[in-house]
This record gives sequence, structure tokens and C-alpha cells, in this order.
Amino acid sequence: MNLLLENKINAALMDIFKKLDLNEQFAFVKVSDRPDLSDFQCNAALALAKIAHKNPREIGTMIADELKKCDFCESISVDGPGFINIKLKNEVIAQNADKMAEDERLGCGLVENPHKVVLDYGGPNVAKTMHVGHLRSGVIGESVSRIERFVGNEVISDVHLGDWGTPMGMILAEIVRKDGNLNKVETYDIVQITEFYKQANIRCKEDESARETARLITAKLQDGDELYYKAWQHLRGESVKAIKDNYARLDVNFDLWWGESNAHETCGKIVKIARDKGISEVDNGAEIIRLEEGNKPKPPVILIKSDGGYTYHTTDIATIKMRVDDLATEEIVYFTDSRQTLHFEQVFEAAQKLEIAPNVKLQHIVFGTVNGADGKKPFKTRDGGVMDLETLIEMSKDKVRQSLPKAGEVEGYGEAEIEKLTSQIAVAAIKFQDLKNTINSGYVFELDDFAKFEGKTGPYIQYAIARINSVLRKAETAGLKCGKIILEAPEERALALKLAQVHNVVMRAHSDKEPSIIAEYTYGLAQIFSTFYNACPMMGASTPQLAASRLKLAKLTRDVLKLMLYLLGIEAPEVMLKAENKGE
Repeated sequence: MNLLLENKINAALMDIFKKLDLNEQFAFVKVSDRPDLSDFQCNAALALAKIAHKNPREIGTMIADELKKCDFCESISVDGPGFINIKLKNEVIAQNADKMAEDERLGCGLVENPHKVVLDYGGPNVAKTMHVGHLRSGVIGESVSRIERFVGNEVISDVHLGDWGTPMGMILAEIVRKDGNLNKVETYDIVQITEFYKQANIRCKEDESARETARLITAKLQDGDELYYKAWQHLRGESVKAIKDNYARLDVNFDLWWGESNAHETCGKIVKIARDKGISEVDNGAEIIRLEEGNKPKPPVILIKSDGGYTYHTTDIATIKMRVDDLATEEIVYFTDSRQTLHFEQVFEAAQKLEIAPNVKLQHIVFGTVNGADGKKPFKTRDGGVMDLETLIEMSKDKVRQSLPKAGEVEGYGEAEIEKLTSQIAVAAIKFQDLKNTINSGYVFELDDFAKFEGKTGPYIQYAIARINSVLRKAETAGLKCGKIILEAPEERALALKLAQVHNVVMRAHSDKEPSIIAEYTYGLAQIFSTFYNACPMMGASTPQLAASRLKLAKLTRDVLKLMLYLLGIEAPEVMLKAENKGE
């Protein structure tokens, strides 16, 4: 069910345009830029006037005169050069809200042509601690995944681990250098593995022979050497456990835990296809695919390095083939920062030349960085190091704890309950801070601001939901129930109109792959509800009918807010506690 008030107006406009012999592609309205004047506006007159070589106000007046005959319009006016302002009757808006409240999808429809989409996000490297740079990919990808599923698409999310390149050989070489062999490798945990990588990285930067040793071990690993492969399996397994733990803290989920290693066999197939099609060549010992020069020349795709190893280009191209052949996907979307832009331009063009993904949409979505106080450099620790993800989450939780009562201070809230609430609020703070920004823009990480219970924050939305829950519990105790929605006060009307926008908001977020659209709407809805809450008493309404109506509006608002938070990957606690008042 798609409960859009615009649909009712657009259907009427379509009939009017046919009657007046006007171009029907302009028969639509938008939410008014001036809510003080109207609920919706139609700006068709300007475009139609250019086509018909007429005065736009004359055309606007013709359309308005027909709209005045519609039984759902309260008032119609024409302003300026022909802008048509439309105000709906209260009962029409109320009926729409009633239908939304009765619909399990809250008035949100589904895409007309659902399809299968693979979302590639996360992308952490094995044996390296996850840091703040991994935050956006996981948080954005999880939200887009939930949005895609909600609108009806079949989604397969893949973490795509970096687990097969030279760093693996570097770590194995460092372990052999320290221990003399790999006998102890299976005793090492992620902390020790990470330390081996740090030392190996330093050594390989300074020592050419160390780099050559790492390269040789990488080649043996990728050729299937039994000893190195078994050691690699342990390195990968320990890393994946740590990565899963970090993502679980953020409630970021994946259907597949594929990595570059999964594509190794298919890399050979890609090379064969390139040779068979005659689009590869050998250049300085490397096998490459040259790309179109065009206005923006791109370096060639290197399929096989001069030392015989495959490249990131090859594994990503091979992964595309696997996703098309094995998963039958119709769309693949990648989420990374801007440093990967050229890489994916090369990969997509090579995939097109290879003809391995016919009729499959390939899209790379670039996100901005999480910056420190200067707004330019990446967020770091006090000593200047890169902030690891686990520390970031704990910092957020420590900040949230300052606003919560201690275990046992509120009845029913012991240590486990307080810790769960702390985590829910902390993750909401982190995620909303990220998702309220457009994907392609970076943002400043402000710990003191994003965990507040007021302002444009995740906890503010959670608190709005908890406040409605409190009202509904009190109403139930008093024997009050939700009833037919009646709109009398302007605050009731404004709230019902805002609720009616939810389908459009979700569909825009889906089509643009932009969760910030949902975050913006959610904050606006919470603000409008706050105004309604202060102006329109529910328990103390003047009549039982009005009380029942306002309770239903509140419950619908709660349900929409919860849905919006879910689509952002954020939980909504039933109750929010504050240290200063020890209550809701």
C-alpha cells in the first residue's frame, strides 16, 4: 500500500491535464516550500506556458479552477507567475493518517520491479586492527542494505576482505624471522598477529631483501603451498573473529564473508577471457588491458604483474564475474572512500570490455572522511595515531554513561540492563552522527555533541520514541485507547502531514542510495512531534474522542520513528533513563 497524499492530487491533475489538453508529464505536485500558504504546490504552469507560448498565470488559473471542483481541496490559489497552491481538507489528511496507522508498512510501498543487488561494503584487511576509517563503509552500507530490503529488493551483502595480497606474505615472513618456522602460528591471537603486521610493514619499507622474501612467500601461498596455506587460514580465522566482533558492536551485518582469496581461481578465467578476446597484451613483463583514452586517460588494468602475481584489479574483476555467475545479481554497489575512485573506473571499464557482466549495473559510491576538530585531517587519538574502531565505540559508551543512572539506581535496571542501554545509545550516537551527513561529504567527529539527548542526534530521536512509549503506557493504565484521528489544532495537522511523507522519503533514500534523507526526515518528524506534544495534551484532552485521536497520532509517530531508525541501523530502546531525574 502506498499512502501518499500526493497520489490523490496527482491523479486529479492527470485528469485535468487530459481535459485541458496539457502535457501530462507535468501533472504532479510537491510538498509546499511555504507551508504557511499551502500543503502542496504545482509548478507546471511555467513549463506549460513555454510549450504553448501563453501566459503562465493564465494556464495556472485554468488548472486551479478545475482543482477547485475536487472534493478533497480546502482551498486553491495561484501566486506569482502561476504557482498553484493546494491546501487539503483536514478530514482527508486525517483519513490518510488512519490508513497509515492500520497498515503494517505504515503507508510505504514497494519498488515496481524488484531485483537482486549485491552490496560491497566493509572491506577490512585481515591482520589489521579496524580503525575509524572503516566506520563509514560499514554504517552506510548497513543502512543502504536495510533500505533496499525494505523496498522489496533481494540483497546480498558482502564484506569483501583484503586477505590474499602481499601483506599476508609479509606477516608470514615476519613470523618465520622471529620463530624460525611456522610451528607456533596457531597459538597467536589477533593482538599478536596485528603486532607481527606492524613490524613486518616497518621492515619491508626499510629492507629490500625483506620485501623480496615477503613476495616469494605470497607467491607460494597463492600457489597453494600446504604449510603457508594452513598458517594463512589461522591468520584469516583470527582476524575474521575480531572483525565480526567489531561489526557486531555496531550492528553491521553481512550475508557473505568473501575475500580476495575466494576470487583467486576465477582470476585465471579472467586472464583467459582477456586473451581469447584479444584485449590483453604484455608490457614490460606484465599482462595488461589498455583502457579507452577519451577526455580522461586512465592507466591500464594490470591483470598479471611482472612477477606472475595477480593484482587487486584482477581479483575485483574476478569477483564481479563470480557475483554475476554464482549469485545472478542484476546490480553491484561498492562503498569506499575517494581513494578508490580510479580503481573502480578501471575495473568497471575492464569488466565491460570482457563482457562478464552484461546488463548488470555497476556503481561505486564514494564517501567522505571522518575528520578531527580541524575538519580536514582524519580523526586521530590524542597521541596522533589512527583511532581504532573499538576505542571509538568505548569512548562513545563512556560519554553516554555520564548521562545515565548507575546500576541499581532505577528499579529493574541492574548492571546488564544499564550496559545494554548504554550500548544502544552509544551506537545510535555514532551512527546518526555519520548518517545525518550526505555520503559524499566528510564530517567532524565531535564526541561532546553527538551523544547529547537534545539536538540533531541519535539519542534525541531515541528519547522521542521513549517519551511516546511512556505516554502510551500511562494511557493503557488509565484505560484509554487509540481512536479515529481528528485534526483540530494546527500542530495535529502539521504532524499528520509530515507523517504522510514517509513513503516518498524512503523511496528517495533508496533511489539515491542516501541514508541522510531518512536521517533528516526523522529529525524533522521528532521536532514536529515535540511541538505537538507541548501544544496538544493527550491524557488531558478536552474530550475522550480527541484524546483517542491524539494517542493514535502519537503511536503512529512512534512507529514511523522506529522504522526510520531501523532503516538507519539504530535500535530504539523502550525506555530512556537520565541520571539527573532517574526516570523517563
